Parts: sequence; structure tokens; C-alpha cells
Amino acid sequence: MVEIISSDKVTAVVGLGLTGLSYARYLERQQRPFVIMDSRRNPPMLNQLEQEFDSSRFMRALHLGGLHRDSLLNASEILVSPGYPLDDELLREAEAAGIKIHGDMSLFAEQCTGKVVAITGSNAKSTVTAWLAHMAEQAGASYGVGGNIGRPVLELLEEAPKQIYILELSSFQLEATPKLDAEVAAILNVSADHMDRYPNMMAYHRAKQKVYRGAKQVVCNRQDSLTQPLQVSDMKLLSFGLDKPDLGQFGLRFKDGEEYLACGLDCLLPSHQLSLPGRHNISNALAALALGTAAGLPMAAMLGALQNFKGLPHRCEPVAEYQQVLYINDSKGTNVGATIAALEGLGCQRKLVLIAGGVGKGADFAPLLKPIAQYCRAVVCIGADGPKLMQLLGDTNCASAKSMQQAVELASNFAEAGDAVLLSPACASFDMFANFEARGEAFAAAVATLQAGGAND
Repeated sequence: MVEIISSDKVTAVVGLGLTGLSYARYLERQQRPFVIMDSRRNPPMLNQLEQEFDSSRFMRALHLGGLHRDSLLNASEILVSPGYPLDDELLREAEAAGIKIHGDMSLFAEQCTGKVVAITGSNAKSTVTAWLAHMAEQAGASYGVGGNIGRPVLELLEEAPKQIYILELSSFQLEATPKLDAEVAAILNVSADHMDRYPNMMAYHRAKQKVYRGAKQVVCNRQDSLTQPLQVSDMKLLSFGLDKPDLGQFGLRFKDGEEYLACGLDCLLPSHQLSLPGRHNISNALAALALGTAAGLPMAAMLGALQNFKGLPHRCEPVAEYQQVLYINDSKGTNVGATIAALEGLGCQRKLVLIAGGVGKGADFAPLLKPIAQYCRAVVCIGADGPKLMQLLGDTNCASAKSMQQAVELASNFAEAGDAVLLSPACASFDMFANFEARGEAFAAAVATLQAGGAND
């Protein structure tokens, strides 16, 4: 692309994925000059960038295969994509030189005029975000959804302003957000994840806590102390949990021998009427109720949404039932905590045959041992860290597969009538698949092949 033009108002964009492309579009609309750089030679949005911006009249430059030191140190600000670590040596040098380093959530917060509901956590944040968006829709509110789910947040600024912005945020996004100032902020849960990125759990927890900076209201999980804000100040605090709630809080109560979702003393909805199965989804429903209440959504609309929400693809999604065995796709279970939640949520209903493995991101698999022993008939291990998981589990009712098709076939052999085969890998997917969606689709295709083979027997 064209050469850099000397300017004291050039913005440096680091990373050319979906967020990096959204930076370019945003800066173009603002008529602000920028440079783009990426450590990869062929970043995923390179072709799209060149298609959209080749004929632009605004100055830009592109550097691939590493960060460009002169461009960084001459920039007025640096916009970092979530996948790029902030402890990079050149970024630290730029920060020491007084250059502002931030991300898309920081830009969004500066310009957003609606209520921001910010949701983070190690697990379930996509489900809770989507469920809350469904509540807003049922209530007739104008809303936008983005962040770590769906669209980059800067694309939401291209549309007419909304009453509520419901945002799923990863720890990576929060790292680059000095202060969010959300109307409502929540940490749903905290368990080990991205230990290949963070030196320890304390650093990961610290990144999650950034969601509370400047928040007017906070929603936390009272059964997970790591979700509670470290500094309360003037925040209004709401909590949820699978226990009896105090006044104004959300939890579970029994009435006439039946379990209800409750707010304080008020029984709201029998838990069996939720549209999504599993104990983990009762917790998710309570979190969504607390968030919706804090955001001002009417209770009647929220309770209706709890009963007709269809859930997300690849998140404990029933794929098929074959020979009295249910096949469930939880490919979005990309860390140990997510898989534990799926096992505990579904294992109380039937015995499970678990398919797990992939890229473990430096995680400790040991916490899986107890729920696997309690809920699983067998485990089939796949992917790069499959051998590590198999070694931990031992040989009893444990097998290794080299492909998803083989994994499904082995799992079907272990399963008995009334069981479920659950794909919940506790790992990232990029050793075998492009993303978790592709992994889930491969699982569904393997189940379809299994069914077709049985029909031809």
C-alpha cells in the first residue's frame, strides 16, 4: 500500500482480524489517517481490507510479519485487536513513550449514547448475552448486540442509536479498555482459561475485573467469590445463584414441592419451564433475569423469553437421537470450566459419553476428573492434547480417536440406551478445525453419517 506520510495524528492499528478491519472502517469514516500492522504474513482480513480500501483517498500503510517500530512510536494512539498481547515489547516501549494504547470497547464507550450492559465470564457469556438480547426483543426495546459475539462493537455505531447495547466481552477486550462506564456490568463466573496468555489466575482475574470500572450497577455470582467486585464504591449490587436469594436478589425457591426461579421471596417461574435444559442453564437464566432487571426490562417479557429462547448453535445443542442415544453438540465448550458446567448440567439427567480434547491452552485438566467419574460412562479423546487428557484419565472406559468421525463411532459403541454422547472438548479447536463452529459441524456430520450407516445395515 502507499508510503507513510508524516503526521502527528496517525493512528496505528495492531492486528488485522475482524476487529482490525472494524478499526479501519471506523477510522475511514472519521477521515483519520492510520497504519495497519500484523505479526502474521497473511492475516485473515487482508483480502477484505484490500478490496475495500485500495481506492481510498486517505493515507494508510500496511506492515505484515511483525510490528513496525517507527509507525508505533510516531502514532498519536494505538488501537490493539483483542488477540494481540499487550505485554509485547514494542507496545510497552510505545506506552512508556506516552502513547495511548486502547481497544474498540474504549472507542465505543466514548461515543455510545444508550445503556451499555457488559457481560464477561469464563463460561456461559454467549448464552447469557443472547438470552438477554431475546428478552430485550420480547420487551420491544431497541437494542444492539456485539463484542465477542456476532459483530465488532464499532459496527454498532454505524446504525441508529439503540436504547440498550448488550455486549459480550472477553478478557482480551477488557485488557485494552481503561474504563468502560457501563450501566450494568457482570462477571458470570471465573475459572482457569487462556493460561497460555496469562502468567497466572491472578492476572486473568484482574483482566476480568476491568468490566466493573465505572459501572453504575453490578451483577455477580454469589456462589463464585471471584466474580464479586474488588472495589464496590457507589455501585448497586445484584447477585444470582442456585440457592435461596435474599430480598431483591435472584435464586431458587421451592413452592408446593416445585422448584422456582425467584427474586427475593417472589417465585417467578418453575425451573422446568425453561426452554434450555440443564442446571447450568438455570444459573444462566437467573443471570439474565438479574441483568434485565438492572437494565429496566419488564419482568413479564423476560419470563416469556425464558420459555421460548432457542439457545445458541454449538452450545449444548441437541443434534440427533439415534438408537435411544442423544447426541449433543457443545463445541463452544473451549475450556475446562465450560465442560464441567456441561457435565454437571446434563449429567443429572442421564449418563454421558464425553468427546473431549484439542488445544488445551495450557489448562490443567485435573478438575475434570471428579465430574467425569460422577457423570460419564466413557471418554473419547481427540486432538493435540488428547493424549494428555487420556494419560490423566487412564485406560478405563477411555479411547483415543484421530478424527471426529472415529470419535463419534467410538462414543456410540460406549453409549447405552438412554445415554447422551456429548461433544464438549474443554479445548480450542484450531489443531483440527478452523474454529469451534467447524468442529461442531463436523460432529453433526459424523452423527448423520452414523445414522445413515445404521439405516443401510
